[in-house]
Amino acid sequence: MALWVDHAMWWHVYPLGFVGASVRPEHETTDAVHHRLGRIERWLDHVVDLGLNGLALGPVFTSSTHGYDTTDHFEIDPRLGDDADFDRLVAASHERGVRVLLDGVFNHVGRAHPSFRLLEERGPEASTAALFRVDWSGWKPGSPVHADVFEGHDALVALDHSSAAVEQLVVDVMTHWLDRGADGWRLDAAYAVDPAFWARVLPRVRAQHPDAWITGEVIHGDAAAIVEQSTMDSLTQYELWQGIWHGLADANLFETKHAIERNNALLATFVPTTFIGNHDVSRIASAVGDARHVPHAVALLMTLAGTPMVYAGDEYGLRAVKEERVGGDDAVRPEFPEEPPAGDASLPGAESDAPGVFAAHRELIALRRRHAWLHSARSDVVHVENTALAVRTATDFDALVTLLNLADEPASLPAADATTVLAGSATLANGRAELPPHGWAVLGR
Repeated sequence: MALWVDHAMWWHVYPLGFVGASVRPEHETTDAVHHRLGRIERWLDHVVDLGLNGLALGPVFTSSTHGYDTTDHFEIDPRLGDDADFDRLVAASHERGVRVLLDGVFNHVGRAHPSFRLLEERGPEASTAALFRVDWSGWKPGSPVHADVFEGHDALVALDHSSAAVEQLVVDVMTHWLDRGADGWRLDAAYAVDPAFWARVLPRVRAQHPDAWITGEVIHGDAAAIVEQSTMDSLTQYELWQGIWHGLADANLFETKHAIERNNALLATFVPTTFIGNHDVSRIASAVGDARHVPHAVALLMTLAGTPMVYAGDEYGLRAVKEERVGGDDAVRPEFPEEPPAGDASLPGAESDAPGVFAAHRELIALRRRHAWLHSARSDVVHVENTALAVRTATDFDALVTLLNLADEPASLPAADATTVLAGSATLANGRAELPPHGWAVLGR
């Protein structure tokens, strides 16, 4: 596995939304090329100023609508730009020491993909027939093709992962963009694909790009077994995400404790990809309810084991709720300004009553940068109540203690041998740490 990932922290962007491209085909033609990737490039200094060193891009390849209904894996979506725009973004990122992660949608393609269109025209005799899982019984020329789709979404036609043709396609796509400068891949809907498929594909990719880092989107299942069988480097840690925001929202930090212990268990097999927000879930400022507790979530993200991702805009306290309806993702995938706000200015839609969110991100990311060993370190919960938590994360040579208080009153928590306040606010005396109401702190030796 790529050694650089031990120090990686990602800024996750949903490009189509970020640059203001419409995901409704009736609103914007994709015939013309719109050179919009430069808007992301203009935010790279913001990424570095935050202390992050990775740019995790959502879909950038040609698609019909939201990016996950791909129609050409080898072409930059014209709503975003072209190959030259992509090359400039990668070069500008690398000049700043920022790695680039791409979103690989390899479980399915859009119904408008030329390979599927050919299948509809020519049936089982089409040269692309081996790419799809189709029930040909009763089919006649001109009749609908009964192909498997992804989770009931008729617009997303599933690929046949038992096919050598699909294996070759995915190897070719992954290596093509790694050749162009990408540093790794997020495998979309990896949980829907037989791990044996990835075990055939990824060694072939790594034979050409041994430094590439591969993480898979897995929202359920036996994570350790999937990593072992697939040869992926990492998986998205939805269980920890759930335990963090839900524990804070419900003032039930016992749930957070359980999630931390489950995160520990994964470390024997792999280091998970951790997050408190992404393009598929409600913003953390909305999820926790009380915006004063957003820094608490960030403190856990940055002091627990994992490869952390910060979803663009969460550092400003943006609020948005994902809804289960057509267009229900739009609010969590907003357009961003052409350039970052100056100074301490915030973004439209940011949480006005949580001015400390941005500062907390910078402070905690800097702390994580100074303690890179946190990437794979185990944590022990040394104290837990519904509204208070003390977590000690340690190796043989160093230790940090993360303290949270959700209550309206001060909290006294064990300092667990720590002697210094490294971030947040606390007062130390007699082996105890006193936290203000709704306070948080990270302690060190």
